[in-house]
Amino acid sequence: MSGHSKWHTIKHKKGATDAKRGKIFTRIIKELTVAARSGGGDPEMNPRLRTVIADAKANNMPRDNIERAIRRGTGEEPGVSYDEITYEGYGPGGVALMIETLTDNKNRTVGEIRHMLGKHAGNLAAENSVAWMFSRKGQILVQRGPIDEDQLLSAALEAGAEDVNDDEGGWEVICPPEVFDNVRDAVTALGITPDSAAIVMIPQSLVSLAGREAQQMLKLMEAIEDQDDVQHVWANFDVDEKEIEASLA
Repeated sequence: MSGHSKWHTIKHKKGATDAKRGKIFTRIIKELTVAARSGGGDPEMNPRLRTVIADAKANNMPRDNIERAIRRGTGEEPGVSYDEITYEGYGPGGVALMIETLTDNKNRTVGEIRHMLGKHAGNLAAENSVAWMFSRKGQILVQRGPIDEDQLLSAALEAGAEDVNDDEGGWEVICPPEVFDNVRDAVTALGITPDSAAIVMIPQSLVSLAGREAQQMLKLMEAIEDQDDVQHVWANFDVDEKEIEASLA
């Protein structure tokens, strides 16, 4: 299982007790605005915007919210201008971190991230210090259902996917970012609604954590996820299921 997929599972379990829909909507609204600003407001001509719209719909965001965010991005409505900044760092046990943000105040954001890392036995790193440890990929997560592995594998590979992995409770489809839309469409054409479909940073290897370091890392991930300007965070760690359960207790 990839590092991101493991963290996705952790967040899914935690979300059952303290879902933060407001945070999710804020993240998606920022992404819609930036995607529309950089590539235009027509999703047919803007693959990035099309992907974010799909994410918004999957999270039941009202259509008016989606359209308003897009209009802000194209300048049809006034709105805040966001900068895309990716921070790199280390967590407990030497875990590598990639933290993607959208911010209207760079100084505030970097200060808060530096503080969170320091509080949880981590630190900021120089640009490109850990980026080489990750690969940018399209990732589609689907639950097991009426479609068997052979059908999913055939459709995904034909659309350009690199692999279909057995990811505990479901399947993880991995593909190059440039064919992500094609692969996602091929999967949904089978009658499957993905649990998650996004461009992610997948670690090339994982650091196994246990005990105090595992608990510190889980708390650090939660703190970073809760920071208002953070859109996504990727980390190359793995922990035992018992550590996850302990962190949620």
